[in-house]
Amino acid sequence: MALHFSKQEFISRKKNTLQSMKDQNLDAILIFRQESMYWLTGYDTFGYVFFQTLILDKNGNIILLTRAPDLRQAQNTSNIENIRIWIDKDGSNPTNDLKQILNDLNLKNKKIGIEYEAYGMTGRNALRLNKSLSNYCKIEDHSELITKLRVIKSNEELVYVKKAAELADRALDEAWKYTKAGASEAKILAEMQKVVLEGGGDYPANEYIIGSGKNALLCRYQSEKRNLSNIDQLSIEWAGTFKHYHSAMFRTIPVGKADAKHFKMHEACIEALSNCVKTLVPGKTAGEVFDAHAKTFDNLGFNKARMNACGYSLGSTFSPNWMDWPMLYTGNPYVISPGNVFFMHMILMDSDNKLAMNLGETYLVTEDGNERLGKQKLDLVVL
Repeated sequence: MALHFSKQEFISRKKNTLQSMKDQNLDAILIFRQESMYWLTGYDTFGYVFFQTLILDKNGNIILLTRAPDLRQAQNTSNIENIRIWIDKDGSNPTNDLKQILNDLNLKNKKIGIEYEAYGMTGRNALRLNKSLSNYCKIEDHSELITKLRVIKSNEELVYVKKAAELADRALDEAWKYTKAGASEAKILAEMQKVVLEGGGDYPANEYIIGSGKNALLCRYQSEKRNLSNIDQLSIEWAGTFKHYHSAMFRTIPVGKADAKHFKMHEACIEALSNCVKTLVPGKTAGEVFDAHAKTFDNLGFNKARMNACGYSLGSTFSPNWMDWPMLYTGNPYVISPGNVFFMHMILMDSDNKLAMNLGETYLVTEDGNERLGKQKLDLVVL
């Protein structure tokens, strides 16, 4: 098997999970988030799009219930020894197979936590699961139990996070190299992703976001690709990814000539980011970081152009997106702690003037402050 972390690291993670379960008086937890499975066991797949669960009981027993294509996947990538397969067939209901596992672990009439906040836990799967466990055991939503452990990165994880940051920096070099009037967005994307893969990195958990002209005001991927005009603007959001760990960046690049408003928007982004950096320190809350961002933009007259969140935690995440818990929005009580990794994005979308300006960087929270993981300049680069 190819495990990306030491045996001691996995022992520590399991121990911490069992302690959290004990604190919540749980006899077992049904893990549906692929991020949790990867963190706890190394298991690496996209098979979570089907019904798949990792059962962990308070005695430390771990059993994976999955489909046949993921049997060898789990054997090759994880430390899971007990793997059960549910059979694909018309009308199959894998919750019946799960019930048998729970019986084997003597979990009838016990208290079981469930990770409902998971992309494989579709509405239909949740309905099936709840129906199956009705009158069988007591169930509770504990979607964040492992997530709250994952949010503090270990030293072993930070090696991968910093490698991801290096790859993100290289991708920006390629963006600057290939961005010019007449250039194809497709070519820019291809060169950015190429250096990440050639550097030993992974595909990101969501698509790189690229848009020019009117599409520079979008902060989601869409499939239109165009060639840059002589006077244009290009917005790109991407992440270096290594062993599924992400380090994201965001830039808007004026092409040919920058509008005077571009410069003012960029200055506002620099000031907002600086104020967020000052606030992203141990003891402050995620909500306070957002408020520093909002106050800066609002004071500079950009209330209509800003977003209602200014970033989120990053880590080892899987499709469909690289955003992790918690998010930076007003009132969020999460207390910033050493070992947190946050992507902070300053986004301005001026619909009236059809102008965009974005600036985003990833930061590691340290004992006495934070460290910017990307090493590229924050200046407005006009190409």
